[in-house]
Parts: sequence; C-alpha cells; structure tokens
Amino acid sequence: MKDKLKNILKKENDPLSSEEKLKLIEASSKLVGPGVFYSTVIVITSFLPVFLLTGMEGKLFSPLAWTKSFILIVDAFFAITLTPVLISFLLKGKLRTENKNPINRKLENIYTPILTFCLKWRKAVLAVNVVALLIGGLMFTRLGSEFMPPLDEGSILFMPVTLPDVSNSEVKRILQVQDRLIKSIPEVANVLGKAGRANTATDNSPVSMIETIVLLKPRQEWREGKTKADIVNEINNKLQIPGVTNGFTQPIINRINMLSTGIRTDVGIKIYGESLDTINALAQKIKMALEGTSGVKDLYAEPITGGKYIDIIPKREVIGRYGLSIDDINTVVEASIGGMKLSTTIEGRQRFSVNARYAQEYRNSIDALKKLQVQTMQFGPIPLETVADVKISEGPPMINSENAMLRGSVLFNVRDRDLGSTVKEAQTKLNEMMTKMPKGYYVEWSGQWENQVRANKTLSLILPIVVVIIFLILYFTYHSMKEALITMITVPFALIGGVFMVYFYGINLSVAVAVGFIALFGLAVETAMLITIYLNEAMNKMVAKYGNSKETLTEEIVREYIIDGSVKRLRPKLMTVSVSLFGLIPILWATGTGSDVMLPITVPLIGGTITSTIYVLLVTPVVFEMVKLHELKTKGKISLIDVKE
Repeated sequence: MKDKLKNILKKENDPLSSEEKLKLIEASSKLVGPGVFYSTVIVITSFLPVFLLTGMEGKLFSPLAWTKSFILIVDAFFAITLTPVLISFLLKGKLRTENKNPINRKLENIYTPILTFCLKWRKAVLAVNVVALLIGGLMFTRLGSEFMPPLDEGSILFMPVTLPDVSNSEVKRILQVQDRLIKSIPEVANVLGKAGRANTATDNSPVSMIETIVLLKPRQEWREGKTKADIVNEINNKLQIPGVTNGFTQPIINRINMLSTGIRTDVGIKIYGESLDTINALAQKIKMALEGTSGVKDLYAEPITGGKYIDIIPKREVIGRYGLSIDDINTVVEASIGGMKLSTTIEGRQRFSVNARYAQEYRNSIDALKKLQVQTMQFGPIPLETVADVKISEGPPMINSENAMLRGSVLFNVRDRDLGSTVKEAQTKLNEMMTKMPKGYYVEWSGQWENQVRANKTLSLILPIVVVIIFLILYFTYHSMKEALITMITVPFALIGGVFMVYFYGINLSVAVAVGFIALFGLAVETAMLITIYLNEAMNKMVAKYGNSKETLTEEIVREYIIDGSVKRLRPKLMTVSVSLFGLIPILWATGTGSDVMLPITVPLIGGTITSTIYVLLVTPVVFEMVKLHELKTKGKISLIDVKE
C-alpha cells in the first residue's frame, strides 16, 4: 500500500489523472482507517467510568459521555466514508508536499533543533520530567476534595432554626425582623420568608424552621469587590438573634439534598438507636466535639426534646362520681380545642368541611383550658380541671425514623474550606467517641459527603479496569508489550499539567475534575499512539536501507530516523491539539450560571493537553531512542513493529 502511494506521488506528469487520483485517495484512506478506529475505541473506553456513575453525578455527566461517544462514532464513520468522497471532488491541480506549506516548514524549523537538543541530553530531559512528576504528585496530595463544585444559583436560601417550643406570634416576629435586616443589604433585590410547612404532605417542616429565599441583584449592581460569600457573611453577622441558629444554602441544591439524603445541609451525622433521650445526649456530645473545627459553619443538633405538649389526663375516680365517661371528656376536648366537624359544604367541584370550636380567648392559656365547661346530667356544667389534670409536659417536637430505627442528626455546612479535609478532621475528633457508643447505637455520615464517598468508590473500582482495557487495545495494536508500555507512560506525565492548573486555580478535586482527567486520559493515549506509529514506521525505513544489526546501525543513524519520524506529520498533530485547546480556552472566561461546574472539567483538560503535547513531541522520542539503543546493544538488533496507522 505504501509503495503504491509513493509511486503515485513520484509521478512526473502531475497533475494526476482521475483514475490515479482515486487510487491515491483509496490508499490514503486505508492507511488512516485503522488509526481512526483504534483512537475512537480508546477515547470511548476512557469514558467508561463516567457511564457507570450513579446518583446525581451520573445524571449530570452521563449526557456528556454519551454525546462525546456518539460524536466520535459518527465522526469516525464520516472520516472513512464521506471525507474520501469530498476529497475526490475538492482535490484539484498539482499536489504539494508538506515542505511546501509555509506554516509546516516554520514549525519544523522550530521543532527540529529542540528535539535534537532533547535527544542529545536525554538523561537530563528525563530527570526534569521525573522532577515535574514528583512536584505534581506533591501538589495533588495538597488539593482539597468535594463532591461537586458549588453551582452558583444566583440566590440564597437562608434557613434559620429556632427553639422547638417557639410560639406562632414569636416566630412571625423573628421572620419579619430577619426579612427587614436582609433587605437592608444593598445587593439584595427581594426577600420572601416562611415559617413552618407549606400546605403539602411532602413538607414536614416544624414551625421552628424558617425558610427565606433571598434574590440578589445583577452582579454589575453589587458594591465593588463584593462576592456572594461576602454577602452570606454579612447576612450572618447581622442576624445573630438569641435562640436562633443560622443556616445558609441555595434553593435547588437544598431540595436535591433533602430528597436524596434527608439532610438539608452540606454534611449531616445521623445517629441511630432505640431511645430518643440517648440519641439526644449523643447528638449534643457530637456537637460540642465539632465546635471550633475549621470550615464547620451553621453547626446545629436537631432537637429531639424540648417540644411542649398539653396533657389532659382524666381523673377516673372523679368522673365516675359525676356520671361521666372518658369519651365525654375527650368529646369536650375535641370540640373546644381541636374542632368538631359538623357538616360539609359544596361549592361547585370543591368541598369544604364546616368545623366548630371555642373562640380563641377560651383556649389560649392553661387557665382558660382548665375552666372549660363539661356538662353533667345531675350537677350541670363543671370546670374541666375538676375531672381532669391539665398541665404542660415536654416531649419530642418531631420523631424521625430511618431503616426502622429512631434517628437524630447533627447538621453543619462547610465554608472557607474544602469538604473532604473538613469531614476528615471532624471524623478524627469523633473517632474516640465512636468506639464508646452504647450497644445498639451507631452513626452514619450523610449529605454531600455520602455522595462523594459513593462517587469515589465507583471511580476507584472502574479506573484500573479501564487502564487494563486500554493497555490491551494498545497491545493488540502493536503486538508488543514494550511499545504498549511506552505509550502508557505518557499518561502520568500528561496529568502533570492538569494537576498544576487545578492547583493554581484553587479548584478542589471533585467528580467534575475527575471527568476532566478522564477525558484527558483518552486524548493523551491517542496522541502518544500516533507518534509511536510514526517512529516505528521510521525504524522500518531505516532497517530497509541499512539493515538490522549493530555492525551497520549507529546511534547517529538511529537518531536521524527518530527525528525524521517525529517531524513527520507535525502539522496534523499540532492541529489536533490546537482544535481541542481553541474549543476549551473560552470556557476559562465564561460567566453565568453553570460556568462554575464547567471550569473544573476544562482546567485539567487544558493543562494536561499542553503538557501531554510537550511530552509526546519531546520526551516520547527520547524514551523510544533509549529503548531502541538498548535493544541494539543487548540483542544486536532492534525489534521492528509493522503498525498500520
């Protein structure tokens, strides 16, 4: 195939005839076909971990993986079917070699001396790369971690919690004071707060829980230098009300957290057991242990006790003397306090129950309840306190259960620090306490941390399998373990640039960053495989001319052909990388909703693409030369691999 292509290119009566032009296009397409196929398989395989993500991270990133995979498949199909047809129509006039292209000639003039220098000082070049790899590894260990990069929804959900026995009038007053103070901040456009639960069965919020949605003005109207974190801190500082524990989140992520984990904050510690009193004692101990931990904000132990109940306990001996029954007492209590259903009114398709109960002034205090009249047959109306004890007692304001066990929880948000290190420090503080838990009681870490652990477990299980699969693809491409290893060595060096950029951008490791590194992984292997093919093709040319023995081959000859194989098709290699970079770099300056999720994906891709390109163009030829010279020295000849692109 290559000989036929060379003969056509050497034809003197250029331009070519139509038949010769079609043969040239056919031969070139057959050369490119296998390379396109293996590249597509490798990139799709590298996205396998993204396909296997579950939960909200799977819903968020699986469309990206599916879109990329389908685009690659369709692109490969058109590359080997439609592209040759279009070339047959567009290829006119005389053919020009790569050297005639001024851009390519300039690139080769820059690249060749640099590559020659790297091959001459190959040990120093490898040492520099190893040092860079070690520095990158050190930086990687210092990166923070989180489940997902925080998506700025453009608004704030302020969720303070008061004491469980707060009255309706008091919580209304607190809500109004908070709304006025929040509205006084210049960046706030509108404030809407509610206390208790909405008229829906899915919202079980007690009266002590307040939800205030704070809508912010456009950023151009903010005070200079102000960020959303500054606004949250300003709200928090203004609203230090005794008996109220502040909490901050965002409307959408709050609903997602509550639906997926049952925790409304970033992190929650769920305490399971059989006794509410014991659970409450453990929750208070955990809260005290976590106070002062760096990054822990809005720390709050959900109250298990402290709710106020009115107990009306009939005096059995007394009601018997008055000729009453317990049902009679319950009927009075129901009608006066709870309300008794009398009838139902119908208005069109709507139905409303008609209830009757005492006016507010007859039931708004314990003394008023004690004076409620109970009708008797012989003695007329008597006060309720005569036949029943009326008193206030404490109890749980709300009983939570999960996994058929009673549950309490300690909640906190994470600000000014990454989620991973904050939770690990908190776990270290609680480790001793966890070993001394009463029998039958245990804790679970929930919220965003639960999602992070699940995603990390999935990635850690599937990534090694993906590496093995890609290695096998490379092995079946080269039919050589050594060549496959040379290509795979590229991957850690490709990740250096990604780690450097993530570190200097101050981005925490998350599922989004992992997706960026996964995409980089496939791109790095693809470019390394391409240059390895060209280098092996150069070795075949060299052996065809000089033979394959250490008597005829010298280091200078090997280096000459390695330079030739590296310089060959320099332009398409750089074009591939440039297209990726030009498509990604604009995201670095993107603003608006969603940009803060795209940035962690893009940053490692850009940095890794730059370093992997430098490594592939400069270091891979160095490693290849060292391997071939070692083969020549130990075996007396070099191993030849006839790889089709």
